[in-house]
Amino acid sequence: MQKRILAILLFLSLMIGSFAQAEIKDRVAVDKFINKMVEEHQFEQAELAVIFDSVELQPKIIEAMTRPAEGMPWYKYRKIFMRDSRIQGGVKFWQDNQQSLAKMQQVHGIPAEIIVAILGVETLYGERTGGHRVIDALATLGFDYPKRSKFFLSELENFLILCREEKMNPLEPVGSYAGAMGMPQFMPSSYRHFAADYEGDDKRDIWNNTADAIASVANYFAKHHWQAGKDIAFAVTATGDQYKQALSKGLKPDINAAELRALHVQLPETIADGELLKLLSFEQENGDDLWVGLENFYVITRYNHSPLYALAVFQLSQAVKQQYAIASNE
Repeated sequence: MQKRILAILLFLSLMIGSFAQAEIKDRVAVDKFINKMVEEHQFEQAELAVIFDSVELQPKIIEAMTRPAEGMPWYKYRKIFMRDSRIQGGVKFWQDNQQSLAKMQQVHGIPAEIIVAILGVETLYGERTGGHRVIDALATLGFDYPKRSKFFLSELENFLILCREEKMNPLEPVGSYAGAMGMPQFMPSSYRHFAADYEGDDKRDIWNNTADAIASVANYFAKHHWQAGKDIAFAVTATGDQYKQALSKGLKPDINAAELRALHVQLPETIADGELLKLLSFEQENGDDLWVGLENFYVITRYNHSPLYALAVFQLSQAVKQQYAIASNE
């Protein structure tokens, strides 16, 4: 009887797998991708065919991609992250990981509070790393989301190479609906290029090893040219409407402080006239907040290309730093 039940379960699982496979409408694209992996990276065609037979496309992932949090106005987006539970969680995370955070600040010059805030915004310090198989997410977006197919097929390529390099089963890693992985939510290409091995044990485990996750975030910022000891951003005010001439697309600092002052933007005296800045406007319920981002603010946007994201990281980092100092003096 037990053998019969197992046989039925196996048959059902195979049927489910075949239905999921049928969801990949463009079989030509799948075959083309497999051939590319074989020709360019020396994968076994039969092995990849077996893997893709187990891939399940997830329509809900497409839905999630059409409503990202970064599409919210700032006053709503900010509330997601500037909560007491997330701030206190950051304090505890800092306390629990003082040694690795201090070492990364010493080695790379990345402030501990910035690393903590990144992990807090991304996954609530490792509590929410995602529930989708990475290969399902990347295949769904690569084969069934034409708007960004090129990017996600590239990430799928990197993912399979990563699994070979790290000796992981491609069907096992779990991450976000976009295929981001572990505590720092690295995409496969970022994992391959920036993930770090803190202990020197030849493993870069960003899911379960907190020190590796901290080292990986620090390495990411260092490789994107973080300026140690330099400021990140300032809230500013302006008189009149001339400042609007300086509001422009892009995130890289593109106007110097002297030019902003000439547009009646009140900047801190510590900012030299020649300093390049980015003037940014953030929507509040009544009016807008004005901020200037410096080069380090731009570096934060290399992690997620959104000014809302970068400001949330910065504000959370400052709140955690303040509460950590209070807790340390008690």
